[in-house]
Amino acid sequence: MSTYVMIHGAWHSGAELEPVAALVRASGHSVFTPTMTGNRPGDPKTTGLEDAIQSILDFISESNLDDIVLLGHSYGGIVITGVADRMASRIRRLVYLSAFVANNGESLSDLVPSHYPGLLTSLGDGSVVLPFPIWRDAYINDADLETARRAYDRLNPHPLKTFTDKLVVRTNPAEMAMPKSFINCTEDTALPHSFPLHPRLSEKLGLYRLVQTPGSHELCFSNPARLAQAVIEAGRD
Repeated sequence: MSTYVMIHGAWHSGAELEPVAALVRASGHSVFTPTMTGNRPGDPKTTGLEDAIQSILDFISESNLDDIVLLGHSYGGIVITGVADRMASRIRRLVYLSAFVANNGESLSDLVPSHYPGLLTSLGDGSVVLPFPIWRDAYINDADLETARRAYDRLNPHPLKTFTDKLVVRTNPAEMAMPKSFINCTEDTALPHSFPLHPRLSEKLGLYRLVQTPGSHELCFSNPARLAQAVIEAGRD
């Protein structure tokens, strides 16, 4: 059995991954779903990417975890790359779930279409939110309206600086020694299919295992059981 550490994406916390984690635990695995600095209640919204990465490094160290399957969803993909660069000896496999794959010197903002930052709503405290119409049709297009609204109400304002800060790593993902997987949700339109996460960014992993599953960018809300199965397939030896 494996030990999973599942890292959430932007606007989320670890709680949103708990329905998936519970199903992975039911298969006999240990699963942890920490919330990164910047997305915890009361966190300053001036939090940067390095702060988010350090919060996961601290969680792994303080929890004394080893031989980890480290999963990152969306923005969390950049975070797990930073964690893996500094804590490679504790990680068995990296799993990128509909995730951004960045090399040294790249930010999330560098990896999206140029007009995307203008779609977000600034709250004036360093954070941004995603307007509901974009969430509904681009992020959770496989859910009914009630599920989409209920999920949207659980989101929290996200620190913009984590999107614009450049990742600093010594080793790019393709050169990292541990095995890697990429879960591609085939109805994910959070990025346009002409500028996709897969294969445009997944190929930056070098050698990796591809797991494809039907569903949107927010499969954790719309079909946790389907996502849990994909996570287990992606994380197995």
